[in-house]
Amino acid sequence: MQELLHRPGAELVAVLGRRRIGKTYLVKQAYATELCFHFTGIKDASRNTMLAEFAEKIVAGMPAKKNIPTPANWMEAFRLLKQYLLSLRTKNKKVIFLDEFPWMDSHKGGFLPAFEYFWNDWASDQDIIIVICGSSTSWMMKNVLDNKAGLHNRITKYINLAPFTLKETKELLVAKGIQLPHYEIIQLYMAIGGVPYYLNEVSKGESAIQSIDRILFSDKSSLKREFQNLYRALFDHYEKYETIIKALSAKRRGLTRLEIIHATHIPNGGSLTRMLTELEESSFIKSFQPFGKEKKEMLYRLVDEYSVFYYQFSPQKNNAGSFIKLSTTAKYKSWAGFAFESLCIRHSYKIKKALGIAGIFSQESSWYFKGDLQQPGFQIDMLIDRSDNSINICEMKYYATEFELSKKEAEELRKRREFFRTKTQTKKYLMNTLITTYGLKKNEHSAGVIDKVVVIDQLF
Repeated sequence: MQELLHRPGAELVAVLGRRRIGKTYLVKQAYATELCFHFTGIKDASRNTMLAEFAEKIVAGMPAKKNIPTPANWMEAFRLLKQYLLSLRTKNKKVIFLDEFPWMDSHKGGFLPAFEYFWNDWASDQDIIIVICGSSTSWMMKNVLDNKAGLHNRITKYINLAPFTLKETKELLVAKGIQLPHYEIIQLYMAIGGVPYYLNEVSKGESAIQSIDRILFSDKSSLKREFQNLYRALFDHYEKYETIIKALSAKRRGLTRLEIIHATHIPNGGSLTRMLTELEESSFIKSFQPFGKEKKEMLYRLVDEYSVFYYQFSPQKNNAGSFIKLSTTAKYKSWAGFAFESLCIRHSYKIKKALGIAGIFSQESSWYFKGDLQQPGFQIDMLIDRSDNSINICEMKYYATEFELSKKEAEELRKRREFFRTKTQTKKYLMNTLITTYGLKKNEHSAGVIDKVVVIDQLF
């Protein structure tokens, strides 16, 4: 975004991202001194209300305030904006920020055609940056990114703002004066993910378990009913998206497209494709083409930490103190194992770096065997298939201490590696790779079974 200030010509920048991810904050920080005009759409407001506010914003930016009549329509409003921008005397590149862009498009309000005309007829030839931003992923993808009319192929830069990584999460907490061990940050991340708004709720002097309990279970928390608004704010017909998320939350290995259809009763077709694409663009799900499988057997896995946590523990049905009690149960242990796997999948690039293979072309995938009369089914959640004739078979273990491999577990890992080799007929070198919290406690069972170890410190 900073680089665009030094490039000649016009830029039309689209910023997408889930609710609470910090889109508005990013734009305001990046263009703090260059922002000439900033207007935010008003949800469910009439066209006349928004036009009046639009004119008021222009008046507020004028050195000599003067009365401007409310534009009769959006074509007049953008002509007014054009005149205002031409009146500005500045050597810097002008930046216009239209926030909550979808909310400006009221029913039969004529907003989108007017904006398209404003860009194509005048703005695209000026030395300006227009940033359009919105939480409604469905609307933004349909009307901006996939626009077939006046905005077709007009977006010059597209930013899909992702959640913070573990490293960025730590940096935010440190900036707030909160110094937590990596294990505690991992616990926080597994529950609320890398969403800045959620992380800002973390307080100094609390353990991760205490923070999660207060943030998600307390009646006074601003996030107590966050889930009810999360998908509603992002997607048209949000109920269908929630149905997909709920179905995925029940299946640890993920679901194929056909399994999603059976679980949700959503018809096969373009609408389902669009919903899955939008969910993946918003960082809620991740698709994997299982090793050796066809594209139609693509697996979709829920990786949004907050959604996984919500369906496991139902914070809205519990009170403060509930999670502190739950953290000692088998239910917690089951969730933590799954959440840690998802965290590792999200940070796969860090795992590759830790393994020293960041410069080698590789592809991540999963692999599953449904089982038969001779062999029970099992799943390998992450394979790293490398161009140097090797494959890392990743085993992810969440433990509060060093992980000690038992004789039974060692035998299972050994058998799994050989079974994978037999079933896939791969000739590549297979390496059992352990990703765990505090590392591997070496014993007689680990020798010759675990080839590589990655610890959580390396994910930061």
